[in-house]
Amino acid sequence: MSDTAPVASEDQKLKQKPSAKEEWSDMFKTAVIAVIFAVIIRTFIYEPFNIPSSSMRPTLLVGDYLFVSKFEYGYSRHSFPFGLGGFDGRIMSHKFPERGDVIVFKLPTNTSTDYIKRVIGLPGDTVQVIGGRLYINDERVEREIVGLKEYPGDHGGTVKVQHYLETLPGGVVHDIYEVSDNDTLDNTPKYRVPEGHVFAMGDNRDNSQDSRVQSVVGFIPLENIVGRAERIFFSTNGKARIYEVWKWPFSIRFNRIFDSVAPIRPAAEKK
Repeated sequence: MSDTAPVASEDQKLKQKPSAKEEWSDMFKTAVIAVIFAVIIRTFIYEPFNIPSSSMRPTLLVGDYLFVSKFEYGYSRHSFPFGLGGFDGRIMSHKFPERGDVIVFKLPTNTSTDYIKRVIGLPGDTVQVIGGRLYINDERVEREIVGLKEYPGDHGGTVKVQHYLETLPGGVVHDIYEVSDNDTLDNTPKYRVPEGHVFAMGDNRDNSQDSRVQSVVGFIPLENIVGRAERIFFSTNGKARIYEVWKWPFSIRFNRIFDSVAPIRPAAEKK
């Protein structure tokens, strides 16, 4: 009995080797599956966003890249790429935006534009700014001075601000910047938030176009909310883009990676 293993003929070897057409077909199928998988994650679970302006300083900086959870507030047509959801309102919603949440939303006057701000007023609330101080339901919101800060302006130069810790009703504490208490949006009418909407403001109060600017932003319909900002996954000081790997060692803000954006709520509020 021979112990020699059978040897495949040249014809058999050619049959076993996939053709170039089959290889391209397999690669195409793999790419399609990857795209479908990415779209599913982006639509239903998490979507990445980057910060282009200083309106949310000091919480978020230009060059921060963060994940926005899509499932916290349910889904609207704006949860889908290009707003192709094909329905009105929100579905599968088990949680309402809470005061203090940082949200990404479609600008009511131009739904092709994404904004990111902090929820300040809920349906039925009144919101007003008087002399730079925030009032919610006619109660002045407390703030504690931290000190003077400087940061590079979006268009060059240096901006000097006063840094405060602000405590919203319910106990959420977050940072805000104020250039002064007598700037353009430091004295406003009293706004009453309608049902099905929220009122949002930037943490950099004198450098934020937000719900105080009714002609551009105004009250934000719940269906315009894309999701809640959760966590920073990458941050660069602007000297390198996310794909310029060779520049990362000199431009990445390593101390910001994996920082949470979600507000810390008092224990009593979490129950």
